[in-house]
Amino acid sequence: MDSSGKSDKKSKKKAPSPRRDGREAAVQYLYGNDISGEVDFSPERIAEFWEIRLAKSFAQDFTAELLTGIEEHLPEIDRSIRERLENFAFERLTAVDRNILRLGAFEILFADHIPPQAAINESIEIAKRFGTEESPKFINGILDKILKS
Repeated sequence: MDSSGKSDKKSKKKAPSPRRDGREAAVQYLYGNDISGEVDFSPERIAEFWEIRLAKSFAQDFTAELLTGIEEHLPEIDRSIRERLENFAFERLTAVDRNILRLGAFEILFADHIPPQAAINESIEIAKRFGTEESPKFINGILDKILKS
């Protein structure tokens, strides 16, 4: 029996920060829209989302801020992502990667109060949690191209 407590530390996961939780919720909401084939940012649809996705009020407010911005700038965000894809169609991206990229691109291009490198780092962390093994590197590459342009 290990008395060092190492196994206890590994089994306990730290709760995400409210901002990370808000970003993850935004990606989950965008993902739901994407796979349903709808672009629906209505207050009713968002309220339904919060019935199944628990979050603290700060995270919900941050998610709402992100979703509002993404909705307002979605054509520009998608165009920016498309322009940086090399030999790959936007439509062929996994829904998870596409929506993590949308979040990261929004924060880089339009959220002046969020440092761009923080937006990229957060997107990479979300990709590690929800994407494939290749997602973090791919997300980093595309968002870095957006930042440099």
